[in-house]
Amino acid sequence: MRPVLSAYGRALRSQLTGKMLMLSAIPFLLSLLLWGALLWNGLQPMLDYLHALFTDYGWFSTSGSVLSTFGLGFLKTVIVPLVALLALLPLMVVTALLFMGVVAMPAIVRHVSQRQFAQLEKKHGGSFIGSLLVNLGGFAIFVPLWLLSLPLYVIAPVAIVAQALLWGWLTQRVMSYDALSDHASAEERGAIIAKHKRQLMLIGIFSGAAGALPGVVWIGGTIAAVFLFPFLAALSIWLYVVIFIFTGLWFQYFCLQALMELRDERARGDAPAVPA
Repeated sequence: MRPVLSAYGRALRSQLTGKMLMLSAIPFLLSLLLWGALLWNGLQPMLDYLHALFTDYGWFSTSGSVLSTFGLGFLKTVIVPLVALLALLPLMVVTALLFMGVVAMPAIVRHVSQRQFAQLEKKHGGSFIGSLLVNLGGFAIFVPLWLLSLPLYVIAPVAIVAQALLWGWLTQRVMSYDALSDHASAEERGAIIAKHKRQLMLIGIFSGAAGALPGVVWIGGTIAAVFLFPFLAALSIWLYVVIFIFTGLWFQYFCLQALMELRDERARGDAPAVPA
């Protein structure tokens, strides 16, 4: 646990620097412009379409009965916007991560390597195409599981656990590759991920618990008032960007420290090479 906590402390200090705070503004503004335009033009047609589906197939009575079973009958008046906005969350995750990966992750790598690991040799074992494939493969699994987990929000504790596990898996898969892409060879990356699988998953789960917060914001906003949707969309996007940047810093510090220790062990002959 010590390396995980040490990396956490380093990431927290870096997150609070002016450079990292300013860095979060660019992905946020890009996502805000994109989703502002999409919600302005497409939210009401989407709500109308869902309302028609619920009416035609009798889903209002079915969903009302299910919600009443869990003591959430008051939600049946906002079930359509709730379903619409929860369905939009995976798409917001994709766009926020995309903008963060393109704009912020290279800056995070430079920031961490220059401050703490300036002498660490870069072997460039990863590539942009490799990162893209890892991201797309992760999302291809994550998004369907996310959609299947949405009904769990009727039982909030179960939903939070499920979301944390999903986020934990996704973040450790994506961030581990990106964090080691520049500095580690493909073989070293495989060795580090195999050796520190539990620690990486632990970091991912903690980050995943934070990643479930925007979903809670959406639900709270739906209960409060429909006219708060645009504000809550902006708040959720900002939360995603900040969480992703902190997670990127946390993985970067942990992975580069693990890489430095692996090379030190091999230089002393203490660690055998592991095939990629």
